Amino acid sequence: MASYKPILSADDWTRQAVELIDARHLHTQEEQPRILILYGSLRKESYSKKLAYEFARLLSGLGSDVRIFDPMGLPIKNDDDTDHPKVQELRNAAIWSEGMVWVSPEQHGSMTAVFKNQIDWIPLSLGSVRPTQGRALALAQVNGGSQSFNSVNQLRILGRWMRCFTIPNQSSIPKAWTQFDGDGRLKDTGFRERVVDVAEELYKVLHMLRPHRESLDSRYSERVEKAKQGRLLSQAEKEAQKQQPSTKEANEPELMEAKPTSAS
Repeated sequence: MASYKPILSADDWTRQAVELIDARHLHTQEEQPRILILYGSLRKESYSKKLAYEFARLLSGLGSDVRIFDPMGLPIKNDDDTDHPKVQELRNAAIWSEGMVWVSPEQHGSMTAVFKNQIDWIPLSLGSVRPTQGRALALAQVNGGSQSFNSVNQLRILGRWMRCFTIPNQSSIPKAWTQFDGDGRLKDTGFRERVVDVAEELYKVLHMLRPHRESLDSRYSERVEKAKQGRLLSQAEKEAQKQQPSTKEANEPELMEAKPTSAS
């Protein structure tokens, strides 16, 4: 998955917005922030995809290394396709990232299956690697009708479950078909300004977390496990251990139950 490097005209609105964002000074750090963007639709003219690319333009303009995952071709979550190229692409991108943007449409009051399928393919752990733990996360949704927050509320729960640091700000764009122009760009409205707010906050939070990344990735329970086992175990290994008798139980002789004697 290649980095997204937009070529923007001098009057592009994202370029002008970046000039007003007071987080530009953070770009003095040597390494570019690594941000992965996920969106939740396969439709060619998807509004969640269009919004994802607007986030990418803003974050790239701030100096981030941005990658956008295309969910087309990703199989439905199952345990037989873990070696599928799209699955490996997604998992490697999650491990590579230090920040994420999740953008989903709302369908029937919920995030889409296309989006949830991507999260389902990202495990909480891959051996000793935690693909999403400690990541800064921003959330956004698009709506076909009036403004709603069902998808971002669900995404926030997912973010907590995936051990991300989800920023307080979020974006919800109502009647998305009225908010984009013919070129797929956001029109100049308050909703567009809100998108800039979210991108700016994510960029700032990511930089605040960055110096403490190693500490935030370290959990007491996992340190205990490493001390006992020498490494972090997979869930399957943990379940297998539960089925094995402990050393103490294995060494104890089986006690015969005393049979009551009958009175003569």
